[in-house]
Amino acid sequence: MNDKIDEILELLYITDERGGSLAEAGIWPEARNLLNSMAADGLVEIGDDGPLAMTNAGRARAEQIIRLHRLAERLLEDVLELSPSVAEEGACQFEHCLSTDVADSICTLLGHPTTCPHGRPIPRGECCRREKRGVEPVVVPLSELESGKDARVLYIGTKHHDRLDRLTSMGVLPGAELRLHQRRPTFVIQLGETTLALDQSIAQDIFVRRKADRAKKAMGQ
Repeated sequence: MNDKIDEILELLYITDERGGSLAEAGIWPEARNLLNSMAADGLVEIGDDGPLAMTNAGRARAEQIIRLHRLAERLLEDVLELSPSVAEEGACQFEHCLSTDVADSICTLLGHPTTCPHGRPIPRGECCRREKRGVEPVVVPLSELESGKDARVLYIGTKHHDRLDRLTSMGVLPGAELRLHQRRPTFVIQLGETTLALDQSIAQDIFVRRKADRAKKAMGQ
């Protein structure tokens, strides 16, 4: 599919996601002639008086593009540790070339993240609905980390601002390194010189990246 058409669908999806009018999506003037082609392909509907709407097929395609982009951002920032600007540029390229199967593999590797680094929702894929993990995820909720393992905090997925403020005040921030000492009856982590006890609901909101075992590192594995 034409990359420009993909970009228009992406713009329409984001505009709709933010509650804006598709008729005011800000499509660049030189691209407006593509809308007729998109309408002919069944991706959008253009009313007689100008209103614009995505069809089910158009929305499905747009959702796939958005999913690819936001998964790519997670991969590039969380795993490859690239800067947000470089990750954004790479994600714009990835969204046009990754297949659904590759996207599902990345999603599984990352532990089926629900949001991109900017906090925007990542559309669910078939792998999320199946919840099958063919490979061990690199990124997992703290609640799924094994006892005795080291990890680095990537992001906090809670929607509760008071919980986020509390974790921040305790030093549980993106980039912080921790070790999980125990899982029951509460999750106990070592964060620098501080030992913290967290309940299940909080631990499952903290997403971390597993660190390689020291023994494996020493052996070059």
